[in-house]
Amino acid sequence: MNEEMQFVAFTLGNEEYAVDILSVQEIIRSADITRVPKAPDYVRGVSNLRGNIIPIIDSHLRLNLPSKNDSSGINRIIVFRLEDSTIGMTVDSVTEVLSLDPENIEVPQVMSNIDKHFIKGIGKIDERLLIILDLQNLLEICLYQKKE
Repeated sequence: MNEEMQFVAFTLGNEEYAVDILSVQEIIRSADITRVPKAPDYVRGVSNLRGNIIPIIDSHLRLNLPSKNDSSGINRIIVFRLEDSTIGMTVDSVTEVLSLDPENIEVPQVMSNIDKHFIKGIGKIDERLLIILDLQNLLEICLYQKKE
């Protein structure tokens, strides 16, 4: 028996993405971010989340997507808990929590623009396609540095 999987769906530009809900700790509106010298360009900086300092990843830069054109700044930050690390990632908007049957998730054969190892699969809901991200690979720089 295949159990449905739950995801948090969000937008980056005109595309919809999703991540496993079990990795999501919380979703916050925005945060004060302090830039860190010599960090990779996709690391926006660090933020103080109730006394815990967490790195904030710019999802547009990490996924090699065009930056937002508006000046409104960050709309949402999804805070993930992976292994013993807490990491935030900027998104344009969070759309919903949804369930998918495993048979509605396909592994893409050919991908351009986004490095394929960042993608676990493509979820199909009616006419919608959701790019399901592999958080371990997407956030590996932060996870790796935390272990050292």
